[in-house]
Amino acid sequence: MARQTRQRYVRQGMAWYLVIALSIFRFESAGAQGVTIEVTGGAYSGIPISVVPFSINGLPDPNHQPAEIIESNLRASGRFDVIPEKLHLSRPDALNEVNFRDWRIIKSEALVIGNIVNLGNDRYEIRFRLLDVFSETQLVGKKFVVPANNMRQAAHQISDAIYEQMIGRPGDFNKAIAFVNVRSTEEGKTYRLQIADSDGWNPKTILESPYAILSPSWSPDANRIAYVSIEDNRTRIFIQNVWTGERMAINEFEGLNTAPSWSPDGRKLALTLSRDGNPEIYVYDITTKIAKRITRNPAIDTEAAWSPGGDTLIFSSGRAGNPRIYSVPADGGEPTRLTRSGNYNAGPTFSPDGRLIAMITNQGNGYKIGLYSVGDTSGTVTELSTAGEEEFVRFSPSGDMLVFATTVGNQSRLSTISINGQVQRFLKYEDGAYREPTWSPISFNQ
Repeated sequence: MARQTRQRYVRQGMAWYLVIALSIFRFESAGAQGVTIEVTGGAYSGIPISVVPFSINGLPDPNHQPAEIIESNLRASGRFDVIPEKLHLSRPDALNEVNFRDWRIIKSEALVIGNIVNLGNDRYEIRFRLLDVFSETQLVGKKFVVPANNMRQAAHQISDAIYEQMIGRPGDFNKAIAFVNVRSTEEGKTYRLQIADSDGWNPKTILESPYAILSPSWSPDANRIAYVSIEDNRTRIFIQNVWTGERMAINEFEGLNTAPSWSPDGRKLALTLSRDGNPEIYVYDITTKIAKRITRNPAIDTEAAWSPGGDTLIFSSGRAGNPRIYSVPADGGEPTRLTRSGNYNAGPTFSPDGRLIAMITNQGNGYKIGLYSVGDTSGTVTELSTAGEEEFVRFSPSGDMLVFATTVGNQSRLSTISINGQVQRFLKYEDGAYREPTWSPISFNQ
């Protein structure tokens, strides 16, 4: 939503709902048919690991080869240096076939092997082992029995198991990403709120509408998504159940209603409302349906996000002229300016450990992802180098990756980048506009 936000700051005299309504039409006409994965980046720094292609007996779909999915996931995290298959000196699929010397020669510290057996009746057994090359021991091993259409999910679960064993915290790969897809038809634009695997596969539509959809935000339990819908020339905030499709509008306040963000306990939403005449930050209690005003300033305050502990809000504000990031106690108080470098900082989000804030920034090189270290009194924002113009960014639950919307040339895409900036992974779509992605906080089976 960064380009929308940029338009808002430029046109502060306009009614906000008109700015939003006009800005959504910049997205390209669409008709997405499929997704492919492209990983870019040169040298990687991380744990050297080798993933041997699994031996396969009767796997029907070449797009769901577990070893390829695992390798792509581990590489995308930026925590692993995946050694190319062409350097492998052998191809074991069982423990008794492993010659550990082969892997020490190519400087691999860890080794993943496995096999797949067709059990019949659309059931497949997947076995994998993660081995320590130097101690010549097994670190973890598991077996899965799945239908063919769950092969990718099993590969994501294996990726998570490897990541957790090697890094020490849960991985992000068997979690979902929610995003907005915009398509054009002869009748006009169609907006879809969709969820997909963390690599963009298996998209499912949970809401299709002729009305613009903005700002999806997962609840902490991943059962609900809050979002904005522009209906009848009004911005309305809805909460929708991911599983049943049931949705409800929260209190419809006069003026602008936008930018919902769930509190860590799932009891409140931070919102931007203009019911008192100017866009300000409010905290809305879902149970009492009371909205408490948090900020008071003639400038636009918007895009609030919660700290992991729930005691602080960060938000974008034009009170210093160009948009900057501020923090304020979640129950109200005097805001503190955080960022100072560059000429644009907006759309902030906390890392899961609360140490970093990601945002969209312009440091003179276009609109990119920026990182601010919490507590840095200089207000410096560090830019991550990416391939396009960025529009929206959110952390993965582990904090090792960021998911964002980007425009490269004339194509609107979703992408991830490792927090060290070394690996960018594109989720390429044949057509359409894809925007405002956000990672689910927990794993679940879609």
